[in-house]
Amino acid sequence: MKTGFDVVIIGGGPIGIACGLEAKKNGLSYLILEKGPIVNSLFHYPTNMQFFSSSEKLEIDEIPFISKEAKPKRDEALEYYRRIVTSNKLNIHLFEKVEDVKKNDETFIITSEKNTYTAQQIVVATGFYDIPNLLNVPGENLDKVVHYYDNPHYYSGQKVAVIGASNSAIDAALECWRKGAEVSLIIRGPEVGQRVKYWVRPDIVNRIEEGSIKAYYNTTVKAITKNTILLATQDQDVEIDNDFVLALTGYKPNFSFLKMLGVNISNDEKKLPEYDPETMETNVKGLYLAGVICGGMETHKWFIENSRIHAKIIIKNIISKSVTP
Repeated sequence: MKTGFDVVIIGGGPIGIACGLEAKKNGLSYLILEKGPIVNSLFHYPTNMQFFSSSEKLEIDEIPFISKEAKPKRDEALEYYRRIVTSNKLNIHLFEKVEDVKKNDETFIITSEKNTYTAQQIVVATGFYDIPNLLNVPGENLDKVVHYYDNPHYYSGQKVAVIGASNSAIDAALECWRKGAEVSLIIRGPEVGQRVKYWVRPDIVNRIEEGSIKAYYNTTVKAITKNTILLATQDQDVEIDNDFVLALTGYKPNFSFLKMLGVNISNDEKKLPEYDPETMETNVKGLYLAGVICGGMETHKWFIENSRIHAKIIIKNIISKSVTP
């Protein structure tokens, strides 16, 4: 097995795949390391999820993405990215988590669960979906509390509290209600999030106004018990009966991993990693960032359609370094 590469790409999501395609086209030796299946994060999205972006905006390397509707579903995206990987015979190792990265002079030493590799450059394209933003309240560790939502059938006939005001929370609330759950929607602010998909927001607002879904605005969770959830509203504490809690309060990048790599991160609440937007290279020479991870806690800033370009920027910079003036 070859272990030395021009570039190792950590993360086999859409942007990691785009980086692999660009490296291959430009004759670089490369390896993509993915801790799960192809596009692991997308695989763990809700079964019925529909993208906000249209299919052409999810395309990489100008490879056409044909979907039944203008905005594709999760399974269509899984098939699209899988076919790109297999048809282009990309060098990707699946179910191989990176455990450590060290730099020795100009060479990176990457240790995974299965092997050790060396590379002159590395690209981190690990997204942000692995670590949920916790509520940090008593009872959050109960089995009835989940931070990832999959299929509404599981919650049919149950009293479900959905926490959050963005797309994932609103989709879950509507789907669970339509499958027969009694849904309470817990929102920290005064309204449903403005970035909720434009064709979904009127739906949830109407369900709330007609009383089908009970919304608690300006409300936080104080505690969760086996059979109830305790809420702090503007006026008083309210305890409601509850079978399941879907705490869909967002996710964050693996900052510990970035710090281990030596990447500087801002000390403010944004936690922005340091990189040059002209090259995507961080303060660590030869270490690049691509995709959503570039936004720190601003996880709404970067997504597939506006970070596809990172692959071309990074590989162009890597090649320019190898050209003798």
